[in-house]
Amino acid sequence: MPALACCVDPAALASTGYALAAGDFSLPPPVIFSDIPPSATTITTADWSPSLSASLYKVDGWGGSYFAVNSSGNITVLPHGSDTLSHQEIDLLKIVKKASDPRSCGGLGLQFPLIVRFPDVLKNRLESLQSAFDHAIQSQGYESHYQGVYPVKCNQDRFIVEDIVSFGLPFRFGLEAGSKPELLLAMNSLCKGSPDAFLVCNGFKDSEYISLALIARKLALNTVIVLEQEQELDLVIQMSNKLCIRPVIGLRAKLRTKHGGHFGSTSGEKGKFGLTTAQILNVVKKLEHVGMLDCLQLLHFHIGSQIPSTSLLADGVGEAAQIYCELVRLGAQMGVIDIGGGLGIDYDGSKSTDSDVSVGYSLEEYAYAVIHTVQYVCDRRSVKHPVVCSESGRAIVSHHSVLIFEAMAASAYCAPTLSTLGLQYLVESLSEEARADYHNLYAATIRGEYETCLLYTDQFKQRCVEQFKQGTLGMEQLAAVDGLCDLVGKTIRANDAVRTYEVNLSVFTSIPDFWGIGQVFPIVPIHRLDEKPTVRGVFSDLTCDSDGKINKFIGGESSLPLHELEGSHGSGGYYLGMFLGGAYQEALGGVHNLFGGPSVVRVLQSDGPHGFAVTRAAPGPSCGDVLRVVQHEPELMFETLKHRAEELADDDGNSAVSASELASCLASSFSKMPYLVASSCGLNVKNNNQNNNGFYYCSSDDDYNAAIAEPAAEGGEEEQWSYCCA
Repeated sequence: MPALACCVDPAALASTGYALAAGDFSLPPPVIFSDIPPSATTITTADWSPSLSASLYKVDGWGGSYFAVNSSGNITVLPHGSDTLSHQEIDLLKIVKKASDPRSCGGLGLQFPLIVRFPDVLKNRLESLQSAFDHAIQSQGYESHYQGVYPVKCNQDRFIVEDIVSFGLPFRFGLEAGSKPELLLAMNSLCKGSPDAFLVCNGFKDSEYISLALIARKLALNTVIVLEQEQELDLVIQMSNKLCIRPVIGLRAKLRTKHGGHFGSTSGEKGKFGLTTAQILNVVKKLEHVGMLDCLQLLHFHIGSQIPSTSLLADGVGEAAQIYCELVRLGAQMGVIDIGGGLGIDYDGSKSTDSDVSVGYSLEEYAYAVIHTVQYVCDRRSVKHPVVCSESGRAIVSHHSVLIFEAMAASAYCAPTLSTLGLQYLVESLSEEARADYHNLYAATIRGEYETCLLYTDQFKQRCVEQFKQGTLGMEQLAAVDGLCDLVGKTIRANDAVRTYEVNLSVFTSIPDFWGIGQVFPIVPIHRLDEKPTVRGVFSDLTCDSDGKINKFIGGESSLPLHELEGSHGSGGYYLGMFLGGAYQEALGGVHNLFGGPSVVRVLQSDGPHGFAVTRAAPGPSCGDVLRVVQHEPELMFETLKHRAEELADDDGNSAVSASELASCLASSFSKMPYLVASSCGLNVKNNNQNNNGFYYCSSDDDYNAAIAEPAAEGGEEEQWSYCCA
């Protein structure tokens, strides 16, 4: 272990300009600090392997059966989960190349950040959930079936919803809506679904919402209006009589069971939704009074998102099953118990039962606990087994979406070079108190006292800062103080250098849960995993906001092992992936600093030469698009700026740039995404909505290449945005 004295650079003496002898202020001789922790790893760079990276980033834990690291050091996607064959694995780096390469090179020229969707993974998640419940039902002799719904609030993207309805057709899989627009999209999507699929109507309701739900039932959709509040019943009765449509009614019970942590706050007696025991009895009496008790057929409840253990799950399901049996006893024609959401996913791979970011069970264990508990309660009460419904959104869509973003640059704090002569010059300028702190630091270094060194380093630095504020210490001397404190910290390994990687991303737009509730997601370089990461880093996004950073990671880490950027300013491209973010992030993301959403590609596993086919691609919102969101009019803005350019060009006949060139540049700015473009990558991104509204359809790689090459083949230079505005 080098001591503090060994950290001083003797070669720097000539560059300091200070011709002073070391004297009494020389640094201490070499000292061994016995309590300094050993190096984090003794594995050399030459011995590093992709499997070590998989372990370092816990890919085998949080990735489950969907993500792995291949022999080339790239993250791969296993589209069919554990049933994926080796030749079916999809290399994420190849998708990035396909999406970001210029059109002239066979790519789409999409700009980062980029969301990659894998419908195959979505299908596998849905099938796995159904299979888990089917197995639990068969193994326990349960005398009914499982029939799930997808809560569209998790991700309302049209193609995700349509995929789920299509994939779930054999299972009578339905949808859950919590607002009027969600109900409309669910109605539309389920027209192509199973006629038996549930359309569960949750959320606060007015007469319009209830009328719409009743119309859905008239359209032969299996619609259930779930009462969230007691007063909603009056509206249901009123509107059903007015429209002459008999409803199917469910009610949401406010259970006493709840779990701790952030997500548990939505459940229990003080939860936001649901009816108390007394309110449930009032509903039953009122329905009986108006001759509609037979309409009450479903009981719904929600323990909370990310239920950590099956013991808590069974406790809540058992309480709800008792309420269900009581409703049967009171004369309701019950048939369905809807256990709500709560099926969690393991974000950090720890399989912990005491965490907001992990769960201690598998899909099979979850399904077994539900079926076993409902069966046990119903058998004891001699009640017919109900259909079991769940609203498992997070567990269905989280894995199928990967957010790819690029590190544009990396910065690290570089302390100034410190020499013995420079240090002496500094000490001579110190106040008496600061000089005493320096000598105490010297003595603590000699004694090898780790904690004391930290104490005096901090105290010494604060005194010097105060001197600088008072004007008795110069900037060069304050820089020398920083150098000294940095040397002390490095010597005792108190402050391993953490770099800040500047990434082409908005945390507020693409990872809002990190900013809003501190949710951590797995973030991993998607390539170079055959190389040993040599630095640790945090991420700083593009927004002009101090909260626009990512400095918390799975495993409780405050930094992430990363690689040095290649080339000048990272021109080699360093791509990172955020995983398990398919639920809520896109729906919650805003336009802070007017950064819009990412570009999106939809990728299917293919038996072609690349192993995949991009079946749909869309550039992210342009600057003009996000300006419209906040009520600006880009077309009028452009005309104003164009007129200004023409006026100034007339006043300055010697201008090197013509008015038409300025107008062309302005038009291009409106049409492009707000994010940065790495010029070295040769990207020429343009949000050209003249080709299928910016979307490209194909069934194979060849079709896709033909689609993206079409604009260049048709008209040479692309038409400027300014002259084709609607």
